[in-house]
Amino acid sequence: MLGGIVALLGLVTGAILLEVLGTILFALTVAYVLLPVQGWLVRRGLTEWTGAAAATLLGFASAVAVFSPILVTLYFRIDQVMAVIEGLPRQIPVTAFGMTYTIDVAEMQTLALDVLSSVAVSFASALPVLAIKFALFVILLFALLLKGDAAGRAAVAPVPHAYRDVVYALARRARETLYAIYVLQLATSIATLLIGYPLFWLLGYEAALTLAIIAAILQFVPIIGPSLLIAPIALYHVAVGDLVAAVLIGVLGIALVAWFPDVGVRPRLARRSAGLPGSLYFVGFTGGLFTLGAIGIVVGPLIVAVFVEAVDILADEVNGDATFSDLVEADLEEPPGSRGTETTMTTPEELPPEESGSHAADD
Repeated sequence: MLGGIVALLGLVTGAILLEVLGTILFALTVAYVLLPVQGWLVRRGLTEWTGAAAATLLGFASAVAVFSPILVTLYFRIDQVMAVIEGLPRQIPVTAFGMTYTIDVAEMQTLALDVLSSVAVSFASALPVLAIKFALFVILLFALLLKGDAAGRAAVAPVPHAYRDVVYALARRARETLYAIYVLQLATSIATLLIGYPLFWLLGYEAALTLAIIAAILQFVPIIGPSLLIAPIALYHVAVGDLVAAVLIGVLGIALVAWFPDVGVRPRLARRSAGLPGSLYFVGFTGGLFTLGAIGIVVGPLIVAVFVEAVDILADEVNGDATFSDLVEADLEEPPGSRGTETTMTTPEELPPEESGSHAADD
């Protein structure tokens, strides 16, 4: 009953705090990743308060490192991005099988410019709200790190002791997934930025830093990642007839910016990750982004990973170590009559002596 009351009050609280729910979820996930850091600092001699403060400072610095390039690009480089889009040819001729086709991209240019203008205006008007939400994030992060043990005890309190191993397994999968999202993706994005900036600069692009920042941000998009940036740039060079530049940016960009960080950085940090397949990660990423907005980038893959872990636990509980083929063969070999339930009468003579005697005594 008490657990139900807590769940009901949690739903009511979530409805009231709906406007800042994304900030709260973001703080919860970051705190969950930083709790081991806070524990490590405490074991090294810091107090609970100073350890929580140091871990909060680390989370604050990480958040600034992630979001400041995005804010700088939107605030200082938006005019350059719009100028590049405006400089694209209005029509792109494509020759194939001796015939020339003309692709009209004027409408796409106008749509892209309108979207960028609206994003810039919305960002400028939302700056005060973003500042308040960022302050809320820091305060909540510190509170969660300082009282993380109490929060954990409260979270598992409604769960019966016999099922707490399931909760701990789900919590472990959640921590591994968040580690993969925050630590692995952040490290891969930083590597993309460090590789992309000199590459774009050497190839002669004026907005080399802006392109490198966009590539680093796109690294959070699973599977395709910075290819979303490299492919349009290569197509642009093809459209204007600069095939050498198209080959250079296509080959070097895909190999060094889109592919190498995943191969060179990710495997070295993937020991503690959840190992979620890329297809499922992509489903969680896109579904969370379209449904919840920016926070869905984290919440979507997290929910998918926890759901997969719950399905695995259920399968192990019911089927043990049997494979799907073993289960199919066992079901096919089972006699049809044994699948139903039959009720038969048993006489005292058919029972063992102990049971027969007990029944006679009961009669």
